[in-house]
Amino acid sequence: MIYKKIKAKKLYEEVAETLHEMIRTGILRPGDRLDSVQQLAENFQVSRSAIREALSALKAMGLVDIKQGEGTFVKSFDANHMVFPLSTAILMNKEDISNLLEVRKIIEVGTVSSAARNRTDADLAVLQNILDEMGKLQDDGELGEKIDFEFHTAISKASHNPLLSIFLDQVSGLMFETMKETRRIWLYSKQTTREKLFKEHIQIYDAIVKQDEEKAKQAMFSHLENVENILMKYFKETDIQKLDHQ
Repeated sequence: MIYKKIKAKKLYEEVAETLHEMIRTGILRPGDRLDSVQQLAENFQVSRSAIREALSALKAMGLVDIKQGEGTFVKSFDANHMVFPLSTAILMNKEDISNLLEVRKIIEVGTVSSAARNRTDADLAVLQNILDEMGKLQDDGELGEKIDFEFHTAISKASHNPLLSIFLDQVSGLMFETMKETRRIWLYSKQTTREKLFKEHIQIYDAIVKQDEEKAKQAMFSHLENVENILMKYFKETDIQKLDHQ
């Protein structure tokens, strides 16, 4: 019998899943304030950066609210809607990632079209600020990943469709983790660079500024297609490497 290899979880994923379970089971209730990052790090016996990553993932899933200077608070949520556990939010095989990218295309191409149609000057200012930060952080992988996620989230808000935003919030944890992994693969790919990724975001932004729905859809679709092509090449190369070592 052939068994599937077990992929080791990262520390922050284990922390996030533990906190997620505490929220789901009611040990932590809506409105409760979590311990400080330092205290959580001591309790879990992990680094503070692992705690910050775990809290960022939980925030992306809509489970907690991080208030600057006040702390991290548990948000109200419907447990029936939490359909994507963090353990699934990793690149496991090319079929999984291909299916997820198809979902991203369906959701985000439609969302960017709505954003191009409905965006306000305030929305454009938010997107421009994110792009400015993205340009500054191209050499910082961890922060760059978060800025990347913020850009896609800001587009959903610019659509001014509350149902779209709610739906995207339900899958944002999975999207966030996958974007982190796809970005790492993209950045270290032989065919692409940080500058290329940055330029694609600018093309999406420019189409939203001009309220050109078709160009916005084309730019987003092209961006996600390129990500998929890089990933498929990555999987192909890693498959070849596995065969070489057998």
